[in-house]
Amino acid sequence: MSLLLKGILIGLLFGVPVGAVGAMTVQRTWEHGIKAGLLTGMGSSVADCIYAGIGAFGLTIVSDFLLEHQTVIHLVGGAIVLYLGIRLFFRKEEETEVPEVSGRWRMFLTSFAVGITNPAAILTFLFAFSWFGIAGGSTKGNGWLVVLGVFLGTWLWWGGLTAAVSLARKKKRKDSFQRVNRIFGVVLSLFGVLVFIKALPI
Repeated sequence: MSLLLKGILIGLLFGVPVGAVGAMTVQRTWEHGIKAGLLTGMGSSVADCIYAGIGAFGLTIVSDFLLEHQTVIHLVGGAIVLYLGIRLFFRKEEETEVPEVSGRWRMFLTSFAVGITNPAAILTFLFAFSWFGIAGGSTKGNGWLVVLGVFLGTWLWWGGLTAAVSLARKKKRKDSFQRVNRIFGVVLSLFGVLVFIKALPI
């Protein structure tokens, strides 16, 4: 099996678990349409590729540093998710179109920030690489194929998810906006609180 195909399979497996970014992607697709969902998913895919690259190229200095400080990084990520959840819960105005360039960048960057503040993803990728027989650092110049495969795999997942939500969106009721936002606001807030509970010694 080629490195590219292995990367795609790893990306698909890694993308399927739906966490905070999954909730963000569904909500934004529901409110703004498929473009907004894809922008959100891309932010997560890029973050995954960075961690996949660290594992594929055997950058142990970087991975050791991130894992050593993962509690602080997790707390930052939890704070971002909690903020997004509270802000979404109290929103009152509906935006039916994808925002301008600044808003699009914000969609990408917020999901990227949530994805990149999960250093434990490195361990997940290392386990997946080991399962598929990909040794960190041994891929040499072909490591980029694994990273590209991970991006394509996660992108396929986000593309499928946003397409499904987009189809359901066409049948939505006009008065469903605030109710859906409150539901996802609560979901994101719970994800943020959960991060704090797991990260802090209680």
